[in-house]
Parts: sequence; C-alpha cells; structure tokens
Amino acid sequence: MSPAAIALALSAAVLHASWNAVLRTGTDRLWTVTVMSFAMTAIAVPVALALPFPPSTAWPYLILSSGLQVGYSIFLVAAYRHGELGQVYPIIRGSVPLLVTLGGFVLARQHLSVGAVSGVVLVALGIMSLALGKGRATPASILLALTTGLFIASYTTVDAIGVRETGNPIAYAAWISLIYGSLLPLAFIVIRGRPTLSLHSPETLKALAGGVVSLLAYGAVIAAFALGPVGPITALRETSVVFAALIGRMFLGEVLTLRRVGACAVVALGAICLGA
Repeated sequence: MSPAAIALALSAAVLHASWNAVLRTGTDRLWTVTVMSFAMTAIAVPVALALPFPPSTAWPYLILSSGLQVGYSIFLVAAYRHGELGQVYPIIRGSVPLLVTLGGFVLARQHLSVGAVSGVVLVALGIMSLALGKGRATPASILLALTTGLFIASYTTVDAIGVRETGNPIAYAAWISLIYGSLLPLAFIVIRGRPTLSLHSPETLKALAGGVVSLLAYGAVIAAFALGPVGPITALRETSVVFAALIGRMFLGEVLTLRRVGACAVVALGAICLGA
C-alpha cells in the first residue's frame, strides 16, 4: 500500500473522530447535526448538478439510505447525550462490522472465518470493557450506541446496492447528501420546531465547519480506496476509535485511563479483523 493511501486513510480516521467531537461538544446536538447537514448540502448541490442524473432504479436506495441516515443522526445525538465521546464512539464503530457479520451469519448463513470469529470476540470484549468497571458507559448510552450502529450497518448495506444501480459513486454520494440535507431539517422541525440560524454565532460556524470536516473525511477515504486495497484501508480507518479517545481527553476533558485506551484498541483490532 502506498504512503499516500496510508496517509489518506489515517487522515480520514482523524477527521471522522474530529467531526464527532464537534457534535459531542454542541450545546444542542440535534441542532448542531442539522446545521452540519446544511454545509454538506451546499457543497453537494453543484456536484450533483454537474454529474449525470441517477437512473430510476437507484432512487429507492437513495431515499431509503437517506432516511436511515436521518435515523442514525437522531440516535447518535441521543447517544452523546448519555455518554462521552471516548465511550460512545468506539461502541458505534465497533458494532457496525459486528452487526454486519452477525447479520450475514444469521440471515444469510454466511460462513465465519477464523478472522471473523476473532473479530466478533474482540469487539464484544472491547465493548464489555467499556461497559464495566469505574467510569463505565451508562446502559442508555450503550443501547443508543448499538442502535446507531444498526442504522449505519443498514444504510451501508443499502448503499452497497444503490451505488451499483447509480453507476457513479460521486453522484450517488452527492444525491444522498441532498436528500439527507432535506429530510433532517424536516425531522428537526417535527421534533423541535423551526431551527434558528445566525451566521455570526460561534456555534453556527463550528457546526458548519463540522459538516465540512465530515465531507473531508468521506472524501479522504474515497481517495484512499482509489489508491490502494479496500481491506487494509478500512482497517486503518478503524483506528479512529483510538483517535476519538485521545481527542476526548485533549479537547473535551474526558478521563483517559489505560483500561479505556486498551478497550478502544481491542475494538479497533476486532473491527480490523472483521473488515479484512
């Protein structure tokens, strides 16, 4: 794997953990994630207009994935309401490959390799370590984090089909951003009422910056996929759980014990085994 691909994958990991930190520090996290979607939509509009319109067969997947991502955003916000970045984020990231693997085994009777079994065990042990002992994650944050992971696993599965139907991954991602950027504000209005927005507010600027960072994270991993093999790149991206723990300590004042670092490392290793 080239140094450029490695650098891009690690950058994606840092950026992904960083925008989650922006969301975690928001005073109103549902408002923050909604404003973040505005930045994503603004960037996606010219990209979508410049590329071919998706075929009719792709639209069910575009709409379903966008709806699932709205659910993901709402549950992510709820998870951060009950738990710290260094606790919630590793559970979410680790649960996605875990749920996909277990779903394939239960629903499709897919064979589990030794690496997959090892990954399941490691992720489960890492999550249990975060849930036990002093400074453990609350039951509510664990349940919400696992539900968030389920939404991610679901829309990822839908996207795997939808991208093939669209025939252009960039166009697919742009239209996802547009539809998601329309549905999430509607969800906010239903839950809270009309959002207030001031471009002079530091919170608004921080949220908009978080939206740009989230797009950069996505772009970095897509660029890495173009330069190297998917398996190792995905594995490097999963180091984001360790970066999240470090960011939580340095910028959010979260407690960083050796046990928490070890648990994050075990989750990351398990996710690597599952993604290999």
